[in-house]
Amino acid sequence: MRKPRNRLGAGLGAVVVGVIALAGCSSADEEEATPTTEAAQEPVRFAVETPDHLIPGNHFASYNIVEALWAPLVQLDENGDVSFLAAESVESDDAVTWTVTLRDGWTFHNGDPVTAQDYVDTWNYAAYAPNAWVNAGQLANIVGYDETSPLEGEPTAETLSGLTVVDDLTFTVELENPDRQYPLQLTIGQTALYPLPSEAFDDLEAFEADPIGNGPFKASSSWTPDAPLETVAYEDYAGPEPTVDAITFVPYIDTTVAYTDALAGEVDIVGIAAAQAQQARTDFPDHLYELDAPGVDFLGFNIEDPRFSDIRVRQAISMAIDREAINDAVFGGSQIPATSLTSPSMPGDPAGICGEYCEFDPEAAKALLDEAGGFEGTMEILFVANWGQEDLFEAIANQIRQNLGIEDVVPTPAADWAAFTDQVMSGDVNGPFRARWGALYPSQQNTLQAVYTAEGEGNFGAGGYSEPEVDALIAEANAAETAEASYEGYTAVQERILEDFPTIPLFGNRYLYVTSERIAGLHTVSGAPDLTQIQLAS
Repeated sequence: MRKPRNRLGAGLGAVVVGVIALAGCSSADEEEATPTTEAAQEPVRFAVETPDHLIPGNHFASYNIVEALWAPLVQLDENGDVSFLAAESVESDDAVTWTVTLRDGWTFHNGDPVTAQDYVDTWNYAAYAPNAWVNAGQLANIVGYDETSPLEGEPTAETLSGLTVVDDLTFTVELENPDRQYPLQLTIGQTALYPLPSEAFDDLEAFEADPIGNGPFKASSSWTPDAPLETVAYEDYAGPEPTVDAITFVPYIDTTVAYTDALAGEVDIVGIAAAQAQQARTDFPDHLYELDAPGVDFLGFNIEDPRFSDIRVRQAISMAIDREAINDAVFGGSQIPATSLTSPSMPGDPAGICGEYCEFDPEAAKALLDEAGGFEGTMEILFVANWGQEDLFEAIANQIRQNLGIEDVVPTPAADWAAFTDQVMSGDVNGPFRARWGALYPSQQNTLQAVYTAEGEGNFGAGGYSEPEVDALIAEANAAETAEASYEGYTAVQERILEDFPTIPLFGNRYLYVTSERIAGLHTVSGAPDLTQIQLAS
């Protein structure tokens, strides 16, 4: 008998995180404000970290802008359920071959229709290793990825054999393994899956300066990394109409400067460092948002460094860190001490699975380090300068120094994100390094695959850690028939990874935002502002 067609049934829907309620904002319980015509003409000024690129498949730090200019196939609705946006449907009989049917009438900002060929061409370009798009790993489960982007050697194919264009509005995706959570991968955070118009591939550098998306806002000025980018609501957008007419993205390299500008009313929305939480509660009593989010902070290692190759050294460092004390002193209690490898807000997160190794126990930590032969030399802890992290890493260094008796523990800032990633990815580190993963869709699958598998785009944060047994357990969990079964599967994955303890979990995230008095309310999905639903004060 033919199996019933899977249309994002109850098992999958239960995986989805709900829209996060407003927190710390007096407007949260008020009726939504409707922007006045006069107010809506003034662009909302959104502070962002300096963008690295505006190609959706090839950026590290440009999510807010990219998510304004492009729209995903699938979205999370106001009830936290999966619904469709640019896609009319995403269907599968077996969770291996998925048929994606696009909605008719969607256009790029240049007026060209968005077609199935655009998606397939973009995904193929992203997956071809010589193009070196950093988010290519989001396509890793599609048949043919091993040929277009092999872990070793040269590619043997330029396109993914698992992609087939059926007609202008339909294409199919064949996966290497069954994955009932696949539609979640088509939501907003997986930016490598956004389509580019055909003209983009004629000159990607020129396209990046004047990007053309399919999303709710279109660029109205050319882009350079250190200058504001002006966008306006795209009048022919086929999705829900944005509540504001324009957003200007203002780049900053220092969150402190952005915070000061927000106090002065020069920017309207600023994501702030957790270390600024206590002061923000005073400075922005009615305009601070503290939002549970699917991110987790951890320390990574170059596990090929012989000083850190012994698991007991890594475990000892973890046990020497008092997460509760740091959270109170540095973050004002705004973060969540980690007890697992995934965010506490993630469905099915196995709280406490890290056990004694995520608990503060300086005596046991020192004994474990001694058992491993101790530690000699300088231990540097690498992080990114000017992101409000100095106090955090000074506190971590002090605790390691005091609780493990290691004299030279030095918090070491990299000049910027680019310098930091260059050091980490080249292995040029002299100790633990700052790492984090903000899940791109609300499933443990994303964090575990991205960080702890060789093809994951966040794998460098785990020092390149991978194990075939972990890969097999992830595949088994992905194929689970129900949400509850997938949670059990991902718990088994975490148990296996923690046997190797390649990273040190630190904090589950809450994302913090402050706003000017122009903003009456932010709506969010998985901790990030929904830029189509910004509410202006009347």
